Amino acid sequence: MFFKYKALQFEAKPTAPDAVYAAKLQELLGGAYGEMTVAMQYLFQGWNCRVPGKYKDLILDVGTEELAHVEMISIMIARLLEGAPAETTAKACGDNPILAAVVGGSNPAQAIVSGGGPLLTDSAGQAWSGKYIVASGNLFADFHANATAEMQGIMQATRLYNMTDDPGVREMLRFNIARDTMHQNMWLAALAELRADGLEDLPVPSEHPFDERNLEHAYEFQNMSEHVQSAEGSWASGTTPDGKGEFTWSPNVQPATGEPEPPMSDPLLYAKAPPTGKAPVAEPGKAPTTGGLIAKVKDALS
Repeated sequence: MFFKYKALQFEAKPTAPDAVYAAKLQELLGGAYGEMTVAMQYLFQGWNCRVPGKYKDLILDVGTEELAHVEMISIMIARLLEGAPAETTAKACGDNPILAAVVGGSNPAQAIVSGGGPLLTDSAGQAWSGKYIVASGNLFADFHANATAEMQGIMQATRLYNMTDDPGVREMLRFNIARDTMHQNMWLAALAELRADGLEDLPVPSEHPFDERNLEHAYEFQNMSEHVQSAEGSWASGTTPDGKGEFTWSPNVQPATGEPEPPMSDPLLYAKAPPTGKAPVAEPGKAPTTGGLIAKVKDALS
């Protein structure tokens, strides 16, 4: 259940309208690492969490906070779009080519589609997608994704902070950047606690039988170029972070097999391939009697 207050978590009021900046700010709303992404990511992780108690509570609390950030950014965009009537702006652009070029950086969909309000898109007008979120059910993997999302989000927020001199916009972004700072540290702390509680460890998933992977290559760095500088890193020698092996560095990696033969092509799919084997024979309106995908299925079932 959600409970709604009319007040905002933090003030979202620009000093002056700026339609061009409103289009840029869309990235923090509907971008791949925007507020809608982290809100949905955390909420779905929480709803998918099988561990009752502190971890589930943590995820859902932060997901709910991110909904408040969606609201703040949306209201800031709407307020940035408040300004002179479209006719006045068009006349000014006709008299000033430089202004026309600047206004050209605005998002017309914010006027045409949402009537001067925010859209669930990024700064390029690309619609937000549920494919942006990560909610695998494995808390260790998900918390790593969460820390990354907060790092990417704060990078974009700080860049947008440097793109405006508006005191009101900057004040809101300072708050967003502060909350992203907390969330970065929070997810990293939660990762360490998951390991301390014995709920998950490296390599993820830790429940998968360790010897069911090809251990000869499990900790081998394969050098895929003529350059050798990668051998200087800690990933090329020494104990691995999971404590289960030793890194090795392999130069001049060679293919393990010869050139693979291309698979047979079903003639009815019209993928060009050299003729091999017996061509399928089919009467009009009937499936082929030999060869082809259908015949292969029939042979496998017989």
